[in-house]
Amino acid sequence: MADRSEIEHIVERTVSQVLQGHFTQMREEIVRRVLDELPHDLGSSAVETNDAAPADLLRAVSTIHAGTTQKEILRALLDGVSRHSGRTALFVIKGASCSGWQGRGFEDNDSVRDFALNTTRGLPERVLQERMAFTGQIIDMDPRFVDQFGGPADEQILMLPLLLKDKVAAIVYADNGLDSSRRLDSASIELLVVATSAWLELTSARKQAPREAGGYADAPAAAPVQTVSTFSDPFASHTPRHTAAAAARAFEHQAISEPAHAEVVSASASAANEPPHSAAATLSEEDADTHRKAQRFARLLVDEIKLYNQAKVAEGRKHKDLYDRLKEDIDKSRSTYKKRYGNTVAAGTDYFQAELVRSLAEDDISIMGANFRR
Repeated sequence: MADRSEIEHIVERTVSQVLQGHFTQMREEIVRRVLDELPHDLGSSAVETNDAAPADLLRAVSTIHAGTTQKEILRALLDGVSRHSGRTALFVIKGASCSGWQGRGFEDNDSVRDFALNTTRGLPERVLQERMAFTGQIIDMDPRFVDQFGGPADEQILMLPLLLKDKVAAIVYADNGLDSSRRLDSASIELLVVATSAWLELTSARKQAPREAGGYADAPAAAPVQTVSTFSDPFASHTPRHTAAAAARAFEHQAISEPAHAEVVSASASAANEPPHSAAATLSEEDADTHRKAQRFARLLVDEIKLYNQAKVAEGRKHKDLYDRLKEDIDKSRSTYKKRYGNTVAAGTDYFQAELVRSLAEDDISIMGANFRR
């Protein structure tokens, strides 16, 4: 008779295959949910600005969700944003640097690739620190950017964070370009960025699932338990000159890892998510593996809650009543976690609770609200 680890391996592999089979339906569900978040007056706003009907916005979201690699998805994002702006550019965060990736609508789009954006002042700094979209004046932009590319006709700019795993992985820039009759459709652009973020997370989870399902049997023990990020690098074929010296430092901080397909151990894992070092040193290989799987499973459950409840998460963090807004999803996921790991050696460390506080509440338990059990 097969032992427990072999059975678990078979179950994980089967679940992965089922998820693969339902991937198209999952994509359609994301499109539907994103469109449900559209402001009621978005259609009229689009017509007044760039003559882009809601159908164009739907096609742009569908094109983003048709992408299977990060490059395809990010290119589709820029193409979509360019229909609602005069110029747009994507800057990817790599360590302490913010590097140009691609642009649309500039006199020389290729020159965006070698531009290092200063994120220590102005609008770029606000977007990076507060992880929110902001509009402002061109004077709030990096002066070197204005010197090289010029300012928009109406001096208005829009900057938005592209979030992956709750970190700013890139910054999207948009303005009306040199045409004063063309205006920014901020709502449509923000929706496209949110749709892109959700799709990047889902495609990453899809690619990671088969590796995890197929790798449990031979997975080496690791103590303490660590969090793994597997986002590949859109810069894989291009390293700007200004980032060469910072390449070594980038590994410690990046949200989109380098090189492509490499697995980078994240330094953001909370100490509360790790078993005590003294205890970890005495764990057998099998027990350490169970702890690692429990933490990973908790992370996946919480990621799923965030993915499908982005609006509720944002409002819950703002009003500090996150648990009340997500009670049904949290309690259901907690029950699922306990059924799987409540009677194992990992039961002594509540990884699910720790992940809720770390990831969902951003290490501030007060955000969960008064009804959240401590």
